[in-house]
Amino acid sequence: MAKYGFLGLGIMGCPMAANLLKAGHELVVWNRTPDKCAPLVAQGAARAGTPAEVVAVCPVTFAMVSDPEASLELLFGTGGVLESIGEGKAYVDCSTVDPHTSIEVSPSITEQGGRFLEAPVSGSRKPAEDGTLLFLCAGDQSLLEEIRPALDAMGKTIHFLGEVGQGARMKLVINMIMGGMITAFAEGLVLADKAGIAADDLFAVLDGGVLANPLFRVKGPRMAAGDFAPAFPLKHEKKDLRLALQLGEELTLSLPTATAANAAFLRAMNAGCGDEDFSAVLKAIRG
Repeated sequence: MAKYGFLGLGIMGCPMAANLLKAGHELVVWNRTPDKCAPLVAQGAARAGTPAEVVAVCPVTFAMVSDPEASLELLFGTGGVLESIGEGKAYVDCSTVDPHTSIEVSPSITEQGGRFLEAPVSGSRKPAEDGTLLFLCAGDQSLLEEIRPALDAMGKTIHFLGEVGQGARMKLVINMIMGGMITAFAEGLVLADKAGIAADDLFAVLDGGVLANPLFRVKGPRMAAGDFAPAFPLKHEKKDLRLALQLGEELTLSLPTATAANAAFLRAMNAGCGDEDFSAVLKAIRG
């Protein structure tokens, strides 16, 4: 089995790293808040003090952090990845960032002799726990093939999309669509309730027709029950909508549905829902 590093042990990173351990791989971990390393250390992982220390002892290091700023700090900050990257080292970024960030990160790795793969994931906490994520990869395809056993331990599907930046672009498109879907679904729930339609009846009708999908099936009952325990925090979906709109602007493309969803998520953020599940956008729509 191989030896891997893993940087960032939040809602997604911790179960992803745990699945590498379950598959029998050796693991060295780091998190900005050191206490979050404890569950993985208890399962056999080693803990390092900085990202640079992880890269120094691991041929391949994965990263899963919250946003472009965190991703760049991981590389360029004191004790960051670039202090140890070089020949024989590879870096795989699973974070959701804008394509400009990936395009900036890639040469910073390769110019020092390292290898880089962009690999954002589609999926939330449960798929991360179950090892059923979708990897949206771009960049060094030979590196992808070499680490396929690790990706298979964490996910069920791997897509290779070409040059660096395409993974980020695909992820933003996917999350933009998801943000619009959950916003429309929340509006439907509120309208049905006001019209005297039981939520269970709405769910049954949706699930029996062309609108049947796992998102509504999983989120619907929880939204109706007021359960917004975070599987994918609302603040992260808001960030992804912002980045998708930014990409649209760069491509001179109007995205009115995404713009409306972004406004709803902004209201939810201002109402203090950022750390709740992204389905808590329902609260902003309900008012």
